[in-house]
Amino acid sequence: MSTVLEPVTTPAPATRRPAAVLSDALLDTIGARAAGYDRENHFFSEDLSDLHDANFLRASVPVEFGGLGLTLPQLVREQARLAARAPATALALNMHLYWVGAALHLYRRGDTSAQWILEEAGAGKVFAAGHGEPGNDLGLAWSSVKATPLPDGGYRFDGHKIFTSLAPAWDWLGVHGIDESDPLAPKIVHAFIRRDAAGHRTVQTWDALGLRATRSDDTYLEGAIAPRAQVIRVLPAGIPDDPFVDGILGAVLPGLAAVYYGIAKRAFDIAVESAKHRASPAIGGKTYAYRPLTQQAVAQAAIELDSIEALVERVANRWWTGYGEDEPWIAHLLAAKQHAVDGALRVVNLALKIAGAGALSRNNELERLYRDVRAGAFHPPNADASHEVIGQAWLGVLGKV
Repeated sequence: MSTVLEPVTTPAPATRRPAAVLSDALLDTIGARAAGYDRENHFFSEDLSDLHDANFLRASVPVEFGGLGLTLPQLVREQARLAARAPATALALNMHLYWVGAALHLYRRGDTSAQWILEEAGAGKVFAAGHGEPGNDLGLAWSSVKATPLPDGGYRFDGHKIFTSLAPAWDWLGVHGIDESDPLAPKIVHAFIRRDAAGHRTVQTWDALGLRATRSDDTYLEGAIAPRAQVIRVLPAGIPDDPFVDGILGAVLPGLAAVYYGIAKRAFDIAVESAKHRASPAIGGKTYAYRPLTQQAVAQAAIELDSIEALVERVANRWWTGYGEDEPWIAHLLAAKQHAVDGALRVVNLALKIAGAGALSRNNELERLYRDVRAGAFHPPNADASHEVIGQAWLGVLGKV
């Protein structure tokens, strides 16, 4: 894994960058649908259409390719705002946005090998991630999916992918697989498959505790072909050392952190409003805002939220401007994601305590947020792997143990 990112400058956009992409009115509309999507376990089709019209899916695509040219810090703020109203919608679209981010990472450094991703996203195409595999705890360092090289430079993929968010809607599926045609030098192949290509099928398996609207169904690759032009990287098996993979991490981890910050912020706001209006006979009919234990819980949640927001902002800004040669950038990215996931869980738990037993009702938004926030523990890398990599990065032994 590369540990050097040189500071970069971004070309000036052709038009002024907007401060916000998502209007409050649109977020209210999206927020009103979230409970129904969750209850019915339906994909967020209406949200996707509205967000497409609002240019959210191409928010970080450079202006020259039809996007809005948002920076990573600007984008993660928008992701947090969306997640506060519709966590599943925001989480699923992070899978699209991180492909854009990976391509943008290369493009800003003069590498046009993934420019076509920016062009396709700018044209309105939806990208999804085919990285999850049953039993694969090595992530992008290995794959249970077989990648067979073809004479023209393309690859055939055969195997089983899981957690394919955006399953009903993707136009391009980014996958990785292992090429063992040379058993002494296995390779990991990163490539993209078109929706209208043969050799893939979706099996509807998604019926989960939370984030139900993502429709993260299973995908079976049965001879799916990625043409040479859509083969982005062929890397040695093992811990990847390549700017394209670095770009994936630099986009997905701040995005995940922003999603869980948004969930926590929404839970906090709901709980605080509840405390301001819920009367307590025990203190003469004053609201729970006057109870010392409520004040303590609100303070704990507020401090947690401030720390999450500050770290996410800092890491997004540092990634965008470029880390120095000796900085363990992967440790910073993972720290932001892990702190957001862990802290959001603590905030939501406090929010339920503040709001009281009414939060247990399926008609209460906090009940859904309580379920949604728990998915954070399962986004790779999980807590154990994150702490391991963070420790190894700071100790200077990452990739050497």
